[in-house]
Formats: sequence, structure tokens, C-alpha cells
Amino acid sequence: MEDLIGKILSDSKTIAVVGLSDKPERASNSVARFMKTMGYRIIPVNPAIREALGEKAYASLSEIPEKIDMVNVFRRPEEVLPIAEEAVKIGAKFFWMQEGAGNDRAREILEAAGIPCVVNRCVMKELLKRDE
Repeated sequence: MEDLIGKILSDSKTIAVVGLSDKPERASNSVARFMKTMGYRIIPVNPAIREALGEKAYASLSEIPEKIDMVNVFRRPEEVLPIAEEAVKIGAKFFWMQEGAGNDRAREILEAAGIPCVVNRCVMKELLKRDE
């Protein structure tokens, strides 16, 4: 798993953050802000906002007009399956379910489509581990 995490973090440049909040106190916002400071391009995906972290927000993955390396999900587990299915449709390279967002069926669909995924781990914590 550590090798996979390393590969995803090094091979991803453009990250769609599903469930990114425009509220600075939310975990999705602080983690995405941290990823942005680490040089990743962040694309917010949340139909309830127009922008976050200075970036235009999209209502869904399908609306994003560019290729996505990683889909990073901040949603409840029961909401992850359709996001995983959409990630397969758009050809995302990697899929990351943040802590508390794990969905086994979504993982099965992603793995069957050949999309490596990480479940119930925090991107920010993994990036900080690499800096130690």
C-alpha cells in the first residue's frame, strides 16, 4: 500500500476534490489547501459552491474540461459509489477515499476498471509522512 500511495502522490498533478467545501474550517478545505501549497492543481467538485481556494468549482466530475489524475473524495461512504462510477467514465488515473469515505463496492468497481485506489487514508497525512 505504501508503494501505491507513493506512486499516486508522485504521478498526480491535477486533483479533483469531490466534496470540497468553501468553508476554511472544514477538513476538505484544509486538506485541499495543503495539497495546493504542495504544488498540486486542485479542482473543486461541489454543486453547492461556485469556487473554492480561488478555483472554479464544478457540479460533477463529468463537467471538468481537462484530464484528472486523481479523484479525492470527501463524502459519506454511501455517496461514493456514483462518484467512483463517474471517475471510471472520465478516465481518472487514481481514486482516493479520504478517512471515513471508504466504500467497498466503489473500490471493487475501480479495481475492475484498472484504477488504483486508496481507502480511508488522508492525503495530507500521507504527504506529511513523506516530509519527515
